[in-house]
Amino acid sequence: MIAGLGGDGRAYAELLAAMGGYLRAHFRRRLGAGSADVEDLVQETLIAIHVKREMYDRSQPFTPWVYGIARYKLLDHFRRIGARHHVPLDDAGELFAAENPEEGAVRRDVDKLLSKLPARQRRLMQDVKLSGFSMEEAAERSGISVSAAKVSVHRSMKRLENEVGDEDR
Repeated sequence: MIAGLGGDGRAYAELLAAMGGYLRAHFRRRLGAGSADVEDLVQETLIAIHVKREMYDRSQPFTPWVYGIARYKLLDHFRRIGARHHVPLDDAGELFAAENPEEGAVRRDVDKLLSKLPARQRRLMQDVKLSGFSMEEAAERSGISVSAAKVSVHRSMKRLENEVGDEDR
């Protein structure tokens, strides 16, 4: 995206082609493989990416920006067709996908962001925020007090917030 914004037409074309594949899979999972609306949504999303490309903040991760656009296109689609999905409680397990193809891209973005933290803070953030350890468990794993762990996680969150900026501003 950054190369495309810099005027590299070939890089931009490659980006849109690659995003088409990711978006196709994204919408198929949500609408079903046989849905005729998948291609329309892919095209609408690619057009929105193209139209809004100058609004992309180069200092921010690209993947969440794209999937945010895709999410709104899907919601618009559901509103247009008046869709309301009701899932019986017995089928609720289907709501929790065992595998998420977008996870790799998101994981790369998170890893890139966490790499900006010192090693101890990075490990605490991974333990508490990603692995689900309690603050006490994470403190013990790091060999520090619970208070120090809380302060470290709080400071890390503030630092990462400053890195990515507040989307509401």
